[in-house]
Amino acid sequence: MTTLPGGLELRTARPSDLDQIGALLVDRGEEPDALDHRLVVEGALGWDACAVVVDGDRVVSTATLLDETVRVGDVVLAAGQVELVATDREYEGRGLVRALMGWAHDRSRERGHLLQVMIGIPYFYRLFGYEYAIDIPRARALRELPPPEPGEATTGSVLREATTADLPALVALQDAAQAEYDVAMPHPAERWRWLLAHEASTTRVLERDGVVVASARTGVPDDGLLVAEAAAADMAAADEFLVALRGLGEPLTIVHRPLTVPGRAWAERLEPAGSDATQYYARLERPELVLDALRPVLTARLRAAGLGRDVVISTFGRHYRLPWSADTGLGPVEVGGPMQAPGVAQGAGVAPDRLPALLLGQLGIEGLARLHPDVYAPDAEFFGALFPPLTADLLTYYLPW
Repeated sequence: MTTLPGGLELRTARPSDLDQIGALLVDRGEEPDALDHRLVVEGALGWDACAVVVDGDRVVSTATLLDETVRVGDVVLAAGQVELVATDREYEGRGLVRALMGWAHDRSRERGHLLQVMIGIPYFYRLFGYEYAIDIPRARALRELPPPEPGEATTGSVLREATTADLPALVALQDAAQAEYDVAMPHPAERWRWLLAHEASTTRVLERDGVVVASARTGVPDDGLLVAEAAAADMAAADEFLVALRGLGEPLTIVHRPLTVPGRAWAERLEPAGSDATQYYARLERPELVLDALRPVLTARLRAAGLGRDVVISTFGRHYRLPWSADTGLGPVEVGGPMQAPGVAQGAGVAPDRLPALLLGQLGIEGLARLHPDVYAPDAEFFGALFPPLTADLLTYYLPW
């Protein structure tokens, strides 16, 4: 328990807080948020995953930390995601979210998370060390098509809501869909069960001759139907799935995942994407830990390019050196002090708030250098091979569209 100004207290949530937390989340968010919170705290994560600020017996602010994993190449990084954040209107502007974010980051560190990712309102979470880093895929309207003809779907196929019996098939479909991406965040096992129980989206499957061959999450119908996280076993299943979804009778907006089977099958049928910037936040509290964990990936990139030498990255207030060995590749990260001229050491300069995008984003160091004067690499070939543009696919509890 932590005492805050004004006699407020920050503490771990308790079962007796459940109704108040639910009411606060619904008041400041959406009706399904109360159920989602209950699914989290009554599941494997438990009440320790949630914190509240209380004024006496009154819950006035809350936040929840979820466990995630982020795969970069073949390296899996433990990560955290803050969700279900809400503050009573009467208590806004008193630093309660800042205190809760501090709690969440402390807990994340204790759980061995190397980074945090999240969906968040514009700008706000940059106040707490988050930076925009990973593109959110576009939600694109399905072009006007003739209605499906009777019998157009393959005989024996059924579109239905998923059940717990489908969990192995759902996981297998998403694992295959994400395999093509450089960076991927899957749904943890516990969240799959939450998704089948919550009300903010519906998980649907296409079953062909008793076998699940496609799946997606659909939003609550509202002048149309959002289709997200689509996955399919093959192109025929993707086409058949689209026919079945159109049969629901709603205009479809489809989240385009270009490297997946549905992404390839449906691309020409979607309206052009918008041009506004939409990105996930990421936070790296200790970049040296992430760089150290990614050494196998970074070594493999340099070997594939036929390159190899010490790597120096300066964030100007400090720098990171990864020594190179021809036998073992990049060695453990060495952290040093300020380095204002990394080019002298054959290094790259990367402002600290650009590191998440460098390690996880779609621009690579060359793309970032074109946009930001405080990102540069005198040896473009070497650092371009080390930090190329990356494709990414993140699956989150809430759909960000």
